[in-house]
Amino acid sequence: MQGAGFELAQQFYLIKTIEYIEKGEFVGYLYLYTGTGAGKTTNALGLALRTVAHKRKVVIIQFMKWWKKTGEYKIRKKLAPYYEIYQFGRKGWIGFKNLKEEDRKLARKGLRFAERVIRKKRPDLLVLDEINLALYCKLLDVKDVLKLLKKIPKKTDIVLTGRYAPKELIKIADFVNEIKDIKHPSKIPTTKGIQY
Repeated sequence: MQGAGFELAQQFYLIKTIEYIEKGEFVGYLYLYTGTGAGKTTNALGLALRTVAHKRKVVIIQFMKWWKKTGEYKIRKKLAPYYEIYQFGRKGWIGFKNLKEEDRKLARKGLRFAERVIRKKRPDLLVLDEINLALYCKLLDVKDVLKLLKKIPKKTDIVLTGRYAPKELIKIADFVNEIKDIKHPSKIPTTKGIQY
């Protein structure tokens, strides 16, 4: 059960957030979603939707993903110019056992692209989808990701997703959420708009 101190902290945070909005000032935070349960990307997409609704700029960079029939990719033109999404995954890639040098090159290309996005587009929200998994698979070096995060503009919120988040990212994140798989059907559904 949360105490009075926690409630006061929540109220203070809400008051400061309202002040920032009224002044047109924004301070970015680092959000990290990890764990073996489903919904990490979905959490990030929820934040993206809220950001777009306020006519603020969102850029999503997906690592190790290539399929373009997902809802978050198909909606990109309808949500322009506030929403952009880019994929850096090898077509046909499925599973960890068949990773190739091409996958490493694509992940590094995605990280370099993220640096250009920060410098040129300066989005209000930057989502680095599955970057934790790319690190776990050793497609990226955590030192390079930390260098990138140090370059983030103060007003930009960052979302990092993917299972097996490294302790280095957990340590620096402002918010860390672990998604756990408590229960699911024996046959996993693939419903349009839900799973993809």
